Amino acid sequence: MQPLWDTINIATLGTLGGVIMAVPVAFMAARNTTPSATILRPIALFIIVASRSINSLIWALLLVAIIGPGLLAGIVAIALRSIGFIGKLLYEAIEETDATQIEAIEATGASSAQVLNYGIVPQIMPAFWGITVFRWDINIRESTILGLVGAGGIGLKLQASLNTLAWSQVSVILILILATVVLSEWVSARVRHAII
Repeated sequence: MQPLWDTINIATLGTLGGVIMAVPVAFMAARNTTPSATILRPIALFIIVASRSINSLIWALLLVAIIGPGLLAGIVAIALRSIGFIGKLLYEAIEETDATQIEAIEATGASSAQVLNYGIVPQIMPAFWGITVFRWDINIRESTILGLVGAGGIGLKLQASLNTLAWSQVSVILILILATVVLSEWVSARVRHAII
């Protein structure tokens, strides 16, 4: 059960790290919140595209070589992959905010921070939570196989069982992975339904 718990921790901590890094990137990428459309926005868009272009397994392979095998490589790989997904969907949500609500707050003489805090953030919070939970659900699935390249979790146990041709263990591990993915999908759907 410890490898399964490690897999859930890799997905959860990786998602948390991805969210922490993706939120500022999303605000820099959105046309209506970027501090610099000529410098910061292209950099933020590049970060989003680069993160989305490189698969989690590739990140894990690189990080296992740099950091060494273990959970940290898996967590960082999931976080780096999550930046692009969360950043893209969040910056699109920021750009789709209702401008009249923002203009009404600006008309009261509110500062930029107040406009952001009271005009933009409340409008994007449902999307933010939905995106975060959806990415966590995806990360559960992705983290199950990261162990195959040495990034910890149940994939490492699966690799060891495959190497020793222990087919009964392989079957049990695959059933556990399936049950975990189904449970995470159910939790994700319930949370997203409650938010929306």
